[in-house]
Amino acid sequence: MTDVHSFNNISLSGRGGSSPGLLKINSGGIQWKKQGGGKAVEVDKSDIVGVSWMKVPRTNQLGVKTKDGLYYKFIGFRDQDVASLTSFFQSAFGKTPDEKQLSVSGRNWGEVDLNGNNLTFLVGGKQAFEVSLADVSQTQLQGKNDVLLEFHVDDTAGANEKDSLMEISFHIPNTNTQFVGDETRPPAQVFHDNILKVADVGAGVEEAVVTFEGIAILTPRGRYNVELHLSFLRLQGQANDFKIQYSSVVRLFLLPKSNQPHTFVVISLDPPIRKGQTLYPHIVMQFETDSVVESELAISDDLMNTRFKDKLERSYKGLIHEVFTTVLRWLSGAKITKPGKFRSSQDGFAVKSSLKAEDGVLYPLEKGFFFLPKPPTLILHDEIDYVEFERHAAGGANMHYFDLSIRLKTDHEHLFRNIQRNEYHNLYSFISSKGLKIMNLGGAGTAEGVAAVLQDNDDDDAVDPHLERIRNQAADESDEEDEDFVGAEDDDGGSPTDDSGEDDSDASDADGGEKEKSVKKEPKKEASSSKGLPLKKKALATEEGSSKKKTQKKKKDPNAPKKAMSGFMYFSQMERDNIKKANPGIGFGDIGKVLGDKWRQMSAEEKEPYEAKAQVDKKRYKDEISDYKNAPQPMLVDSGNDSDSN
Repeated sequence: MTDVHSFNNISLSGRGGSSPGLLKINSGGIQWKKQGGGKAVEVDKSDIVGVSWMKVPRTNQLGVKTKDGLYYKFIGFRDQDVASLTSFFQSAFGKTPDEKQLSVSGRNWGEVDLNGNNLTFLVGGKQAFEVSLADVSQTQLQGKNDVLLEFHVDDTAGANEKDSLMEISFHIPNTNTQFVGDETRPPAQVFHDNILKVADVGAGVEEAVVTFEGIAILTPRGRYNVELHLSFLRLQGQANDFKIQYSSVVRLFLLPKSNQPHTFVVISLDPPIRKGQTLYPHIVMQFETDSVVESELAISDDLMNTRFKDKLERSYKGLIHEVFTTVLRWLSGAKITKPGKFRSSQDGFAVKSSLKAEDGVLYPLEKGFFFLPKPPTLILHDEIDYVEFERHAAGGANMHYFDLSIRLKTDHEHLFRNIQRNEYHNLYSFISSKGLKIMNLGGAGTAEGVAAVLQDNDDDDAVDPHLERIRNQAADESDEEDEDFVGAEDDDGGSPTDDSGEDDSDASDADGGEKEKSVKKEPKKEASSSKGLPLKKKALATEEGSSKKKTQKKKKDPNAPKKAMSGFMYFSQMERDNIKKANPGIGFGDIGKVLGDKWRQMSAEEKEPYEAKAQVDKKRYKDEISDYKNAPQPMLVDSGNDSDSN
């Protein structure tokens, strides 16, 4: 068995601040992944050229240097970890870690050690600080004795930290013995020349490898010229200018839009860029799918033959989104994610949906869900606790849509609304194939019943999978109650009634408090609808050979716990009287419309008190229904009817 050392809460230090994560060290190399997803670091054993330990305040720091000149600093090791890992590095890697000491004297004069891409400032042989020369954008000789180092303006570095190092100046007197000069080249000039050799910041470095002009970016919104440099990308707009190091690029997404001549290209960042007080973890670009571009890469022959050999070509001609992602992929080292096996009813890669108050499309990918364009929301399968299909109220246009709720392990919930009903089959099959828990499917028998409906029926308008599941439960004499998809014939004591037939799901929920007044109108409404649930129930009875018998309504146990109320219903209880006072003589259906409109216009912060009450009530209902189902239930006898007992 491979010897693996795992450590939690190990921080990766860098210009963007320290990010905690999980570190694994085995005989094959070192892997680190940020907590909550995002940035990941993988260092192969063959790429490691040096390992070092340093005692820092309250903990220990592990330094790992690679043959590419990169230097990773992992912080958070205990003293006992140092001893065990030192032995492991000696036996598995054949390398003995160096012991470095930290200077705490506070002096600002000492010696400089240039080692690879790192500049270390030493005081009395101990390290005072170190900087990565890969972050240096420019170096200047000021006067005869001062050398100024300017660092890249990385807009992602300030996302986690309030302050970021932008420049540092060194004074090298003529008496310096480390960088010996002469009458024409003082020590400062020698130091400056050495920096140029190591940092590779000579003339022409600021020249872009390739530039894409006038690209439409949806977040942060604007039209930008996108420059791809060797170590960073730059977004130049009329009002904003962003500079992003490739080390902050986590992944690229190439996602075509269904039935539209555009393609999304998303650049995921960690840490994100900042604009004012808003953070942007995803840059969403929109390219014209059929647009063709021809570009010549401004890269030296040495780099093309070494670093980018068999990766990049000297020139490209093709679709603009493919050329852009190909060049960016090899410059940044990030991987590209494309649509997987999912196909919508229109043979697209996504389904139309709404998140919060924004309309967009939801992409079911092989390892997650991605909602675009605004707000761009990436949900990995590993983060999901369960998903839940929520059906709109029966009647009107709402019966052609459903909602998909995704609950995360952190108890955060994403609700994707107004998905067309003919997409249910594809989404259900995809989610089931990924092994995700579907909360409202009940037991295995129920799941098999729904799966059979999905396989045997191709007409989405003629078959309602939720209704079929209720039919299967009745046929199997199941005593389980459908908590999420309650049919029109089930008196759930809390589901709202839509009198107007024109309200959307929010407005229709407003009628929940007036159910007692409107319940007498339901038989007329349902009997006049060709798609009403009672007519389908009668058709089921006909198939069972009892067409001449009138199917009676299933009795409800008065001892069953009361259904949980939604946040909107709590809001309705508080605001209903105010609306009646402000609008004397207003109709019952109009009250629901006004409540629905006000609810949709409220912000997430304004909805929070009502949603909090709904979460408490939902937990109460789950606890009570669990006790209710486990308790022995009295048998309810229906005269002249063989319907299943509850």
